[in-house]
Amino acid sequence: MTGRAWGVLFVLCGAIFLEGIDVAMLNVAMPAIRADLGLSTGTLQWVMSAYVLGYGGFMLLGGRAADLFGRRRMFIGWLVVFLLFSGLGGLATEGWMLILARFVTGVAAAFMTPAGLSIITTGFPEGPQRNKALLVYSGTAAGGFSIGLVVGGLLAAIDWRWVFFAPVILSFLILLAALRLVPGSPRPDRSGRSVDLAGALTVTGGILLLVFGVERATHASAAWTTGTIGTALVLFLAFVLIEHRSPSPLVRLGIFRNGSLVRANVSGLLFAAGFFGFQFIAVLYLQELRGWSSLQTSFALIVIGVDAVLSPLLTPKLVARFGNARIIFGGLLLASLAYALFLPLGADWTYLAMLPSLVLLGVAFSLVYGPLTITATDGIAEEEQGVAGGLLYTSFQFGAALGLSSIAAVNIAATEGTSPAALLDGYRAALVVPLAAALLATAVSAFGLRRRSGSGRSGDLPEGPYGGGAAPNPVRQADLPPGKVSV
Repeated sequence: MTGRAWGVLFVLCGAIFLEGIDVAMLNVAMPAIRADLGLSTGTLQWVMSAYVLGYGGFMLLGGRAADLFGRRRMFIGWLVVFLLFSGLGGLATEGWMLILARFVTGVAAAFMTPAGLSIITTGFPEGPQRNKALLVYSGTAAGGFSIGLVVGGLLAAIDWRWVFFAPVILSFLILLAALRLVPGSPRPDRSGRSVDLAGALTVTGGILLLVFGVERATHASAAWTTGTIGTALVLFLAFVLIEHRSPSPLVRLGIFRNGSLVRANVSGLLFAAGFFGFQFIAVLYLQELRGWSSLQTSFALIVIGVDAVLSPLLTPKLVARFGNARIIFGGLLLASLAYALFLPLGADWTYLAMLPSLVLLGVAFSLVYGPLTITATDGIAEEEQGVAGGLLYTSFQFGAALGLSSIAAVNIAATEGTSPAALLDGYRAALVVPLAAALLATAVSAFGLRRRSGSGRSGDLPEGPYGGGAAPNPVRQADLPPGKVSV
């Protein structure tokens, strides 16, 4: 890769690092926030879910906006919004203020992240160069998570508000670098193309109502829960109908004929549900039942960050030898084993008893996250790279929100009282959720084993923006909406 390419990748990795560190710091600061603001378990879960809902709910619109209005413009503009509302979250004095700030921060990330990912997938040629860039990118996200666990513990020990103020400083530095290093691009041709607001509103509303219905299931009547989830499903159906009839859909339905893309999104959704749900329960167990400090919890969970080293160093070699599909399948099997080993959780478990699950989960993340990103964007036309990235990150964030709400609902329902034994029963019951999600993801990914997922060659292709071959355009005329011509 050229020096220019490394400079652009540096900025984009900084942004995904920011997202990883932001989520991780909040994870370990949750008990401190609960104590200061007097939040219930349900409200505390919504502090986490508000971000992932804003992130996942608006990701498809964000990906489409990147394709329509320019990737650099969307990346930089929404980075500024992320910076502002992260700072406002640190000033919150009520639970609803914190939830609102987190939601808007998530919306900003929803526009910023697919723009950054599509800059990589359109700037680097499909094949080894792009795979390397994407694995470095995913490894940086893992590094952000690992460092965030420790930094979050340190900051929460001083004052949890610094968990929100620290990303402001980092965002500002990334903004300065982006203005200098990320190149401008010609204004996209938007003739006959528009933003599908109806589609964006229906899919976002469906996601919000579905997660809200699951989270409130233990507090509301069966009729209310059924009505809420039923309304969410109606909105999803409306979204499909809108996309089918729209001359400029938010998501072209023909894109789902790509089996690899569909498997990557479903597997990503289920993997994120288990991964984030497990962390939620692990933090509550360590701090509220065991009485560990935020810093002790941070150092306990940092071993999950082994993926920050494995993703850029080991995973590319494994992908080159075995293909993406086999690596993803193996990673999901390891995740299932990690959750299964944690099921017999004890009130006095030593750290050595927890360590195998935490290490396996870190290895699993390194084997799943990067290869899923490659699989979900391989073979997709350049003009749809933003949408493809948006679909994948929508799946990740929707899965995270659904996993958090499901595990919180099971935890609340299974906890009868406030004694240590009652709390432990609730944690054990909730830990079944990530195991079930990982097993389902493993089953879905198994369908990809029928054909080996190779990296492909790009040496015979035309030059791309950062050198090497540009990705071919696989879109068929039959897949395009009326009036569209494949270019």
